[in-house]
Amino acid sequence: MSEYDGFRIEREGDVARITLDVPGKFNRVSMLARGQLRGLFEELDRDDAIRFVVLGGAGGTFTAGGDIPGFLEASPWDASRLADNVAAAERCSKPVIAALHGYVFGVGFELALACDFRLATADVELGLPEETIGMIPGSGGTQRLARMVGLGRAKDIILRGRRVDANEALALGLIGEIVEDLDAAVDGLCGELRRLSPLALAMGKRVLNHAYDGPLQLGLEVEGLAYGLLRQTGDFREGVEAFVEKRRPEFKGE
Repeated sequence: MSEYDGFRIEREGDVARITLDVPGKFNRVSMLARGQLRGLFEELDRDDAIRFVVLGGAGGTFTAGGDIPGFLEASPWDASRLADNVAAAERCSKPVIAALHGYVFGVGFELALACDFRLATADVELGLPEETIGMIPGSGGTQRLARMVGLGRAKDIILRGRRVDANEALALGLIGEIVEDLDAAVDGLCGELRRLSPLALAMGKRVLNHAYDGPLQLGLEVEGLAYGLLRQTGDFREGVEAFVEKRRPEFKGE
């Protein structure tokens, strides 16, 4: 019996694959699972053997969303802090890839928005349908979606509870690529990123996430400080030497 409620974790070399898996319920994400996912992302962040985290869904779909009756069981205080759990993917220093297919609704869409990369098959449908049950997205959906596609488009999607298909999602930048073979595309992306410095990837993610909403001058200052820190690393020296010697660099994360 799995130790997690509605998902499983598999480690394959330096890749950790989290799979939402609730047969017959479109991989619903329970209130318990949200906290467990947060804990797992934090655990993987501390695991030096893991370089990439992939979040996907079993049985032909990602997830149709949260466990709706469970919302009535959560206290108002707990309900007001749901975004903290979903943001664990964003806080993780490792690149996090969302492998999307079928339904990507509610908290599933919010989880995907918190990931760094989103690859999807042509059958994907994304949406935040909370308005249809007298609620609003409460796990970061209103904020991340608006920052990604703009206020007007976010209102059109959220307030109408509208579904977004793969082509529109690609045009809006909600997904990075439409692929035929999701597993192969994920493996290809991991292979591409594996050739890069893990320190530079972690720092780039951190600077982008933390400085994006701030004033330009603050972002430039944060970027400069991060650049100065990376200047002192062995990976940067290896990168420069490999460039000069016209060879592929061998980064060690040091």
